[in-house]
Amino acid sequence: MRVLVVKMSSLGDVIHTLPALGDAARAMPDIAFDWVVEEAFAEIPAWHPAVREVIPVALRRWRKRPLRALRGPEWRRARAALRRQRYDVVIDAQGLLKSAFIALQVRSPRCGMDWRSAREPLASLAYRRRIAVPKDLHAVERTRLLFARALAYPAPVTPADYGLRAAFAEGAGDAAAQPPHLLLFHGTARAEKLWPRAHWVELARLAGQRGYTSWLPWGSELEYERASGIAAAAGDCARVLPRLDLRGLADRLRQVHAAVAVDTGLGHMAAALDVPAVSLYGPTDTRLIGAYGRRQVHIQSPLKAVAAADPQASMAAITPAQVWRELQTLLPAPD
Repeated sequence: MRVLVVKMSSLGDVIHTLPALGDAARAMPDIAFDWVVEEAFAEIPAWHPAVREVIPVALRRWRKRPLRALRGPEWRRARAALRRQRYDVVIDAQGLLKSAFIALQVRSPRCGMDWRSAREPLASLAYRRRIAVPKDLHAVERTRLLFARALAYPAPVTPADYGLRAAFAEGAGDAAAQPPHLLLFHGTARAEKLWPRAHWVELARLAGQRGYTSWLPWGSELEYERASGIAAAAGDCARVLPRLDLRGLADRLRQVHAAVAVDTGLGHMAAALDVPAVSLYGPTDTRLIGAYGRRQVHIQSPLKAVAAADPQASMAAITPAQVWRELQTLLPAPD
């Protein structure tokens, strides 16, 4: 059986979809998936053993000049790739108008969430089969249930498995054999989710007093400037990493004892790789979309209710001492 998955973005949403593929592969050993995804995240589906082909699209880039993009060679190649294979079913796991548009390009039966379940209800009109999925489940469990109902196997009751062990069986090695490091994911696309720079500095110092070096990744010039400022203020206990792709960040995650993240897709990557992590949230409902997996701690701002009015104050209300206390529960016991 060949299935096309449409789940294009964001990074966290793409990662949340991985456990559903493993469920389906265990229930239906002959199944194989292709996956349509935004070009920036095309590495992620390829890590899963049930994925045969990744079809990258660039809607985020194309929408800046939509008419030119729809007439251009990139779109023609993407549409040809979507129509090259005959699928038994197309599952739109995103439930947005943009994902429904992509699903409509495929000449195969389409299914997705129904009017009451989809994030954008009009998207459900693109599907031949419309599936009810409760909105009060975590995003990982919603997707697992969608796949189970779309492919007619029993709803899974086992813990979510992101299926990335094989992709990372070799390489960076076990964190237990590495010097003590932490990864601090300080960057996020939305300013209201940022934790104050001074808080990161204090956290790095607290960790440094216990012998931990904090690694600071970055993906843009603004993030590089923030990482450099944190490292300069924290001293020898913090170091700015070179710019890394997603695979490089995943390899670094496998070398650390734990991570700390704001509300960012890289926090979800830590969960998918079973790396202990503390994630910091302002207005986000962690019950529905928080980092999901073993050894994941969520700290919700005590000022969540006023986050919309004053997001900086909301995030600043999470203190470095509070984060360090939670982090210590995840770290190896001292010798």
